[in-house]
Amino acid sequence: VPSPHNHDCGSARVAQKIDNVPREVFDTSKSKRRKYQALAVGQLGLWALIKYELIITLASPLPGALGLFLRSRLYPLLLGKCGRNVFFGSNVTLRHPHKIRIGSNVVIDDGCVLDAKGSSNTGITIGNDVFIGRQTSINTKDGDIVLEDGVNIGAFCMVFSASHVRCGTNTLIAAYTYLVGGDHDMTSTDSAIVSQDRPSTGITVGSSGWIGTGVSILDGVCIGHDVVIGANSVVTHDLEDFAVAVGSPAVVKRVRQPLPTTS
Repeated sequence: VPSPHNHDCGSARVAQKIDNVPREVFDTSKSKRRKYQALAVGQLGLWALIKYELIITLASPLPGALGLFLRSRLYPLLLGKCGRNVFFGSNVTLRHPHKIRIGSNVVIDDGCVLDAKGSSNTGITIGNDVFIGRQTSINTKDGDIVLEDGVNIGAFCMVFSASHVRCGTNTLIAAYTYLVGGDHDMTSTDSAIVSQDRPSTGITVGSSGWIGTGVSILDGVCIGHDVVIGANSVVTHDLEDFAVAVGSPAVVKRVRQPLPTTS
C-alpha cells in the first residue's frame, strides 16, 4: 500500500453523488436470491453464491481455535487478496469480498464488518500490520477505503466511504470514532432530506496521527500527518501537520514542533 509521508488532499476535492439506499433492495424485477447476491456476494452466478454461503455459514460463527483456523484457511478463498498471518475473529461479516484486499500480519477482531459494496468501486484495501478492533465497521457505497500499513483502529468505530477515505501509515484511531466520507444535500425544502442527493468528497488522514475516542471526522476533511485530535471532537475542516485540535467544531490549540534532526 502506498504510504507517502506528505498527505495529498488534492483528490479529496472532487465531489460525487451516491444513492440514499441500495437500489437492489427495491428492484421488483429481481428475485430475492438475486437481491441478496447483489448486496452480499457482489458477483453473479450460482457457484459464487454457493461458495460464499458455505464458507460464511461454516466458519463465521465458530468460536475458539477451530474457528480461527477455518477462517484463516477459508476466508482467503473469498477475498481479492489475503496475506500471511491474518487473524479473523468470530462473526466477521464480509460483503463483496472479492473487492477486499488484506496484507500480512493483520487482526480483524470479533464482529467486524468489511463491506466493499458498490458497482464501480475498487473497494477496501488493508495494508500490513493493521489492527481493527471488535465491532468496527469498514464499509463503502461505491467508494474506496485504504488503510495503510500500521493503522490501528479501536472497537466500535465506523469508517464509511462513498468516494474515498484514506488513513495514512501508523494512524492510531481510538474507540467509537466515525469517519464519514459522505453527506446529505438539504437544498430543497420540497422533499425529505433522505430523498435528496448524497454528495461525497472524501476524507484523507495523514500518517502517524492520534485520533481520540468518540471523534467524528466529516466529509471533505483533509488531516495532515502527526496530528492529535482530542476525545469527542467534531472535525469539520482541514488540519495542518502536527496540529493538536479539540472541540466541536475542532479548533487547533497548538502545533507540535518536530524534533530537530541531528547530523
